[in-house]
Amino acid sequence: MSAPGGWGGRGGKRRRRRPPYYQPKGASESAAEERYLQQAIQNSRLDKNRPADGKVAIPWGPVFYPTKEDFQGNPLDYFEKVCRPIAERYGICKIVPPEGWNPAPFCIDTESKKRFQTKLQVIHRLQEGISYGDGVEYTVGDYLEVAGRRTEEWKSKYYPDHDLLSRHAEALEKFNSKASSSDEENNKGGSNNTHNNSNHNAKRFLPENLERDYWDIVETHNHKVTVEYGNDVDSALFGSAFPLSERGRAANGTNDPEKAKAPEPEFGTEEYYRESFWNLNNMPTAPESVLRHVKVGINGINVPWMYYGSLFTTFAYHNEDNYLYSVNYHHRGAPKQWYGVPGHKDAADGLERVFKSYLSMKMRDIPDLLHHITTMFSPRLLQNNGVPVCKLLQYEGEFVLTFPRAFHGGFSYGPNAGEAVNFGSHDWIKFGADANERYRSFGRPAVFSHDRLTMTLANHLEDQTSYCASKLLLNELERVAAEELELRSKLAGNGVRDVSNVINLPKNRLDKLDEKSAAYDDKRLCHACKHVCFFSAVACECSQSKVSCLRHSHYMCRCPPEKKYFMIWTHEEELKAALQKLRTHTQNLKEKEGAEAIDKAEKEEKEAPKELDTSPFPAFGPGAEKDLARHKYDEIPTGNILAETYERCFSVRSSSKELEAKITADSEGSIKRKRAETDGKVVSDDDTTAESVKNKPTS
Repeated sequence: MSAPGGWGGRGGKRRRRRPPYYQPKGASESAAEERYLQQAIQNSRLDKNRPADGKVAIPWGPVFYPTKEDFQGNPLDYFEKVCRPIAERYGICKIVPPEGWNPAPFCIDTESKKRFQTKLQVIHRLQEGISYGDGVEYTVGDYLEVAGRRTEEWKSKYYPDHDLLSRHAEALEKFNSKASSSDEENNKGGSNNTHNNSNHNAKRFLPENLERDYWDIVETHNHKVTVEYGNDVDSALFGSAFPLSERGRAANGTNDPEKAKAPEPEFGTEEYYRESFWNLNNMPTAPESVLRHVKVGINGINVPWMYYGSLFTTFAYHNEDNYLYSVNYHHRGAPKQWYGVPGHKDAADGLERVFKSYLSMKMRDIPDLLHHITTMFSPRLLQNNGVPVCKLLQYEGEFVLTFPRAFHGGFSYGPNAGEAVNFGSHDWIKFGADANERYRSFGRPAVFSHDRLTMTLANHLEDQTSYCASKLLLNELERVAAEELELRSKLAGNGVRDVSNVINLPKNRLDKLDEKSAAYDDKRLCHACKHVCFFSAVACECSQSKVSCLRHSHYMCRCPPEKKYFMIWTHEEELKAALQKLRTHTQNLKEKEGAEAIDKAEKEEKEAPKELDTSPFPAFGPGAEKDLARHKYDEIPTGNILAETYERCFSVRSSSKELEAKITADSEGSIKRKRAETDGKVVSDDDTTAESVKNKPTS
């Protein structure tokens, strides 16, 4: 997952810390503020179509329901075969575990005195792209206690009747259903004889109302709201809520050789939750994940980050580092609202155009503002500008999967604890190349070297088991090698010297990306674009520290080419040999798998295949209506979600048969009177309405 809050984000995932952002020389803070104010005034003119009620009519994304057998296997297989064909066009999807899934206990040490830093988010200014400040430092227990209290305060102030109305909601709906059926039988129509509870729902502490509240705050500034978000909490220091593997599957786990030989544990057992690849600590090393060769722990990439949220804490629009896949698991607490934009080029570019149109002045000063992950716009604005967008509600015990390059963002509805991690499957390689080019255009370091990972994958041909995956890898290695060798030839022709026989450089390690390799890569970043100079670099006699990638050697200094020289770690012969091995392996797989595999590979090679459905989203993606029905009566927790009395996925539903009978009897009287009036008669039953029943105190 990606780190918000300015320059301290993506580059800080391992050891590297990016410098803080400063205003350009000559631009005072007051001048910048004046420009941003003018931009805000301009934006208010652009957005003339905001609905008066503030409601956001966004299609619901797809929801999947894997079986126990699916959860016994590799999650990447399920994502590839079941989720991706349907959900890739949405950018995000939700996965509901099968019955029996319950990775208890909550493995965080809630009594720990360790404190993590929170980010201070000014919700009513999220459209301005300002960096987050530092909030208070909390222990996990203290943060969630405060988050619960602040959520309860909002509920008490703006939804004081919620608890009373909630107790009656289900009974009233059952009556309405009966009344509608009765009216249909008597050809009277149901609209006049059922109690419309929409007015009651508007007074309840429900996601649909809080979503409206949130966008009212963001867009109209009707309230000034500041929250503290416990985001990007290092699970290596503060713990993962999942148990750690003892079979070498987690970066921070242990490896017992005897246990590693044991059969896969059965679904639902304690050992299963520790060793399953659905455990987020283990997912990056699952079979078929390209990150299984990354042996250095990178926070938020192959080591999960924990997220502690409160009402309205926001994860602003972003896509993942290196355009990887991400998986977010909701451990406990209030639901999260998600919005997703597909990762195909037209949609992703469309979102960026919206940002540039609304924040043109800000992005002039900070071109890579989107990478700071501090800006939030209503999905309605994206819709109005032709950008496809969908939404999800993630409850505890559920996964959200995001696809490569797909932008996503959202916020919390109350106190909660979640966890997120990245992985990459075979189709990711082409997205990784695009991400690498984007980072170079902004002079932004990647969290790991794309070229190193490409060569490492090519060195592990035993893992390339399908023609489709092998062909995508071959395409990328051919592209990288062609540019490398062409630029070497061009620079050599201009006078840059090859001193390989004088400088003895260590060979690139290709079996894995470990701590030592990552540290070495940090020392050979191009001074211009921050690209890891993996195959070779250009240096100059005028500097003992600067190196340049082959693209940008002319930016390094003003010295003539004759003073510059190559530093080569991967020689031409080695690069060509790796290519030939991969070509041979790919051809063998092609002959083995036949025409069907060839067709699939051709589709994968295209950036936007014709088969990709770009039609408007339906109101409900596959599985969404079923999911909404499942959570219809779920209540948003506002108390301490770590308390022993807290019940996961609880609902406050009317269990009083007397209450239901009372509503039914009173309402049947109303129906009887209505029918009598139709016949010209007057019935003197008490006109007791559902509203009066709802306001009656109950035990």
